[in-house]
Amino acid sequence: MRTLIIKLNATGDVVRTTTLLHRIPGEVTWITHSMNVELLEGVMPRVQVLTWEERDRARSQQYDMAINLEDEIETASFLSQITHAQRYGAYLNGRDTITYTDNSSLWFDLSLISVHGRRRADELKLVNRRTYQDLLFAGLGWQFEGEPYLLPAPVPTGLTGDIAIAPVAGPVWPMKGWAYYDELKARLEGAGYVVNVLPRRQTLREHMGDVSGHRCLVSGDSLPMHLALATSTRCVTLFNCTSPWEIHDYGLQIKIISPELERFFYQRGNNEVATKAITLDAVYAAVVQQLNASTRPS
Repeated sequence: MRTLIIKLNATGDVVRTTTLLHRIPGEVTWITHSMNVELLEGVMPRVQVLTWEERDRARSQQYDMAINLEDEIETASFLSQITHAQRYGAYLNGRDTITYTDNSSLWFDLSLISVHGRRRADELKLVNRRTYQDLLFAGLGWQFEGEPYLLPAPVPTGLTGDIAIAPVAGPVWPMKGWAYYDELKARLEGAGYVVNVLPRRQTLREHMGDVSGHRCLVSGDSLPMHLALATSTRCVTLFNCTSPWEIHDYGLQIKIISPELERFFYQRGNNEVATKAITLDAVYAAVVQQLNASTRPS
């Protein structure tokens, strides 16, 4: 059995896609963005990791299954040049038209390339209550049973404490940000807790080390959240504009859902109302709850 996975971008999505490796039999070739290689290389002896720039090395193989989780013309075009018996995900339907397989419709019906159009896709995404893993596993004929993320060990950095805060939202989803991180940090420190704002690191495994060096992570729906779930670190996650229901919490997460979620759902602009809708009191209480439940020493 040989399987090709094309999942390049959004490192958090790459991380949660690793759950498939628990169920895919045989040899796997995974094509990803170069920055994600360190999170995939060596996780299993039977998994070969290639960067997008190295993709031509995948052409020499014939695959029983090809899984394309990207929604761009370039990746779908590459898939059309690969010999495969079955496929899951996005592919070219004609020279320059992208579509997706029936077995992947549970996920791609909610996506930017949904056959229902962007507005209806967002409506379906808002009412969906199944996790990303559940949707993918079901399309591939399996049942998701809580399989964990599969990542290498974090690199210890020496940054430790009670609470790690990851406030950066990024330019694509500015409304994932929250207005009160500074106030939260001050309040927690006033209560005697050790609080660190996560710094930038040269490697993702160092970033994992920073997250895992704490008893609780506070962030939006972001890569640090996925790294917390991967390292069994409790987390409090704020959902201002993206789906909380697509995230499997592994018994580690408290989700705080904005009362304005529907208003700003999957909007990529910026609005102060979205970033202020979740209260400081709600987040503080959730963090204390997680710390009280944590057995990890500070």
